[in-house]
Amino acid sequence: MSDVSNTPFVVAVPSKGRLQENAAQFFARAGLTLVQGRGARDYRGTLAGFDGLEVAYLPVSEIVASLKDGSVHLGVAGEDLIREAMPDADARVELLAPLGFGNANVVVAVPQAWIDVRTMTDLEDVAAIFHARRGQRMRVATKYIDLTRRFFALHGVSDYRIVESLGATEGAPASGTAELIVDITTTGATLTANALKVLDDGVILRSEANLVASMRADWSEPHLRTARAILSRIAAEETARQTRDVVADFPDVRDGLGQEAAERFGATLLSEGKREATTFRCKRRDAASLAEWLIEQGAHAVSVRTNDYLFASDSPLFDTLVHRVRRT
Repeated sequence: MSDVSNTPFVVAVPSKGRLQENAAQFFARAGLTLVQGRGARDYRGTLAGFDGLEVAYLPVSEIVASLKDGSVHLGVAGEDLIREAMPDADARVELLAPLGFGNANVVVAVPQAWIDVRTMTDLEDVAAIFHARRGQRMRVATKYIDLTRRFFALHGVSDYRIVESLGATEGAPASGTAELIVDITTTGATLTANALKVLDDGVILRSEANLVASMRADWSEPHLRTARAILSRIAAEETARQTRDVVADFPDVRDGLGQEAAERFGATLLSEGKREATTFRCKRRDAASLAEWLIEQGAHAVSVRTNDYLFASDSPLFDTLVHRVRRT
C-alpha cells in the first residue's frame, strides 16, 4: 500500500516489556506485522506491506505526549495515563478500541485500620476531623495528581493535600509519608499486603490498554486511507474472533427457523436450502447453545466453524475516526 503524503503515518507502540509483546500480538492477530529492522534496540520500525508508515517504539509516557501534540497518528497506551496527562482527553484523542491487556484500576485506598471509613463521604468527614485536630491537611500519596483532584472534587473532598509519589506508593501510609493513597492495582494483593483497602466507591478509573487516535495529527486523505486499511483489518479480526458460524445439516428446514434462531440466540441466517447446509452466524458464547437447539429442531449434524477475518463494507473503527476528524 502506498501513501503519497510528504509526512509518514506514525504508529506508536510501547518500547519494551510485556506491553510491547502484547501490542505486537494484537497487531499480528489482525495480520499486521511490526518490523524492527535492526532488532530490539531499534526504536524505529515499519508495518509490513505499508509504504510511508513508521512505527515508533516509545516509553508509554512519551506515546501519550505524542498523541497529545499530534506527532503520532495512532498509539497504544493505557487509559489511566491518557486521562491523567490530558484533562481534556475527549477533545484531544479518540479511544478507538480497548485491547484486552494492561488491565488495572486507579483506586482510592486507605488503611484497613480505618474501620469506619468505607466511602468517599466517610473520607470527607475524616479529612475535616484530621484538619481540626492536627491543624494540617490529610496527605494523599499518588502519581495520578490530576485524576485524584478531579475525583476528590467530584465527591466534595477538599481538605487534603497531595504528596507526589516517586516510589512505591502503597508503602506511603506505613512509612508515615501519607495517610492514604491513590494508585493503580490489578488484583489488590499488593494493597492487602500493605494493610490497605479500596473504598467501596473509590474506583476512579477501570483502565486497560487502548488503540488511541490523536485529533491533533495530520489526517490528510492519504493518511486516512492508511488508517482505513489498518482499522479495517483490526475490525475484521475482532469480528471473526467474537463470532462463530454454526452449520447444520437438515433433511428439511422448517419455516420460521431463522426467525426463531434470531430471537433466541441473536443469530443471523447466512444460507438456507436443501442442497446446501443451513448456516447461522452468532456470538461465540452462544454457539454451543445454538448447535444443541438445532439438533433438537431436527438437524442430523451441526458443526461450529471459526473465521480468520470477517470484512464488511462498513468499518466501525474507521467510521468513528472519520467522524471525529471531520468534526474537529
